[in-house]
Amino acid sequence: MNKKLQLTRYLAGAAKIAIGSAVAILVAEVLQLDNVTSAGTVALLTAVTTKWETIKLSVNRILAFFVSVALAWVVSLVSGGEWNIWITYGVFLFFMVFLCHLLGWKSTISVNAIIGMHLLTSGDYSPAFILNEFLLIFIGIVCAIVLNLYNGTKHFHSRPVEGITETDNGMQLMLRELAGYLTPTEQRYEVWDDLTKLDKTLHFYLSEAYRYQDNTFQSHPQYYIDYFAMRIKQCTILRNLHAELRQVRSIPDQAETVREFILYTAAYAQEHNLPSKQMERLDQIFLEMKEEPLPQSREEFESRAILYHVLMDLQDFLACKQSFIEGLDEKQRKIYWDAPEAPEKP
Repeated sequence: MNKKLQLTRYLAGAAKIAIGSAVAILVAEVLQLDNVTSAGTVALLTAVTTKWETIKLSVNRILAFFVSVALAWVVSLVSGGEWNIWITYGVFLFFMVFLCHLLGWKSTISVNAIIGMHLLTSGDYSPAFILNEFLLIFIGIVCAIVLNLYNGTKHFHSRPVEGITETDNGMQLMLRELAGYLTPTEQRYEVWDDLTKLDKTLHFYLSEAYRYQDNTFQSHPQYYIDYFAMRIKQCTILRNLHAELRQVRSIPDQAETVREFILYTAAYAQEHNLPSKQMERLDQIFLEMKEEPLPQSREEFESRAILYHVLMDLQDFLACKQSFIEGLDEKQRKIYWDAPEAPEKP
């Protein structure tokens, strides 16, 4: 992630939390509630999550609230008002933390601790005071949800879209550079660095795809996650290709055919491309190589064996894309592959 993007996200996150917490406290003051700052704390602790996490966390917070109230009441009843507050609060925390871990509510512990402190120090378990505490949590949750609904979904969407274009271009560049190993005059000193850069870029956009999915209530963004995961697998195959091509000591006649196929594959390493024609052409190359005369020297034999493995890796490269396409559901195909703006599939 570049520093500018990182700084922008930090500023946006800080503004979101500050606004949400301030508004929550303001609403609590307008309603003349007690302990109004707790509403701001709840908003802060809830707003740091994504949209989906916010919904899940909000439900858990409400459920945990009633458990905390019941637990605080039981602890107060057992203590009979004779324990010191630090003992009472410690016992409450022990059982509350244990229950939260047991029920999968670990993220609600901090808010439960605040509510428990209010109840134990006041000793007030009247319906009015319990409603006061519930409203503090409810106000904080609502403010956080409202802010996360405007969590820049368009921005999260734009990053994976940009990433597809950038990584497709990078994939095409890598294939062209790898083809250079079969032309002795080609310069290829940056291949490994370019592969490493492409791999890092793909992982970055994969994380952006997850961010987009976590910040939208639509299901189709899984497409981007699967797409970048597919490209990462292909990048791994290109690493294998790179290692194999570096072992070629001589350039047999078949090298030109392999080089041309790599360049042909590079031309169609794009999002909206069905690899069926490339796979058919590769099958034809395999058949042609079987008809070739046997190698006349050990060096030629080794070079041709490497070229055969290169073709097998390219077959795996294309199979990754084919598997990705076959895994698309009907909705994803309609949105991403059958849209009018989608380019023609060669």
